[in-house]
This record gives sequence, C-alpha cells and structure tokens, in this order.
Amino acid sequence: MSRLQWRDEFSVGIAEVDHEHRELIQLINELQKDLRAGCDAEKILESLGEIYAQIAAHFALEERMMRKTRYPAYAEHKEDHETLMDDLRDIMDDVEDDGILNETQLTDDLDRWFSDHFRTHDAKLHRSGHG
Repeated sequence: MSRLQWRDEFSVGIAEVDHEHRELIQLINELQKDLRAGCDAEKILESLGEIYAQIAAHFALEERMMRKTRYPAYAEHKEDHETLMDDLRDIMDDVEDDGILNETQLTDDLDRWFSDHFRTHDAKLHRSGHG
C-alpha cells in the first residue's frame, strides 16, 4: 500500500475544505502505518471507522452546501460520495467478517477518490462559487 501524498491538484482553494482533505490523507497514512506494523483487525477496524466517520461528516457538509445553493451537479456529486462510502463499508464488513483487509481495494478506492473526486467534483463545486 503506497503512502498517499497531498498534491496541489487536490486543492479546491478553500482553506477549511483543503484542511479536511489533508486530515483524511493523514488518517489514511496512519492506517497504512498500522497495517505495516501488523496491528490486529480490531485496531484496523477502529482506524477504518474513524476514516469513515470523517468522510461521512465531510460529505454531509458538502451536500448541505450543494442543496442550499441548488448546485446543478448535486446528483452526480452525491452519487460519487455514496459510491466511496459503499466501497469503504464493504471493506469494513470484510475485515469484520474474516479479519482480512483488502489493501489493494482500499488503496484503489482511496486513490480514485483523492485523484478524481477532489480534482473534478470538489474543484467544480468550490470554484463555481457554490462552496
């Protein structure tokens, strides 16, 4: 699992949003450190739960902003949020069921989210004056 790095392309130009995105990257990198250290499934689930909760809160805030401003791409943006949350929930269920974390799936999902979602959906939302 490769370490996620903040890249300028992730920036949406709003300090609070960029700060939350940086915090998420930090949580993910802490999870990777725990995995390398051989932490048990309980600790991994705790870390995944923290990531899940922080992402859910961040998405809820964005979705409230989009509804308030009648953001035109709301449905597409919300669907992308729901896809990532479903993927994370599936990964957490797998760890709960058999104590195994699919690191490749997690890395792929998170990399897709950071690379694609931040740069496209979040950048459009926040640069359009709706954020």
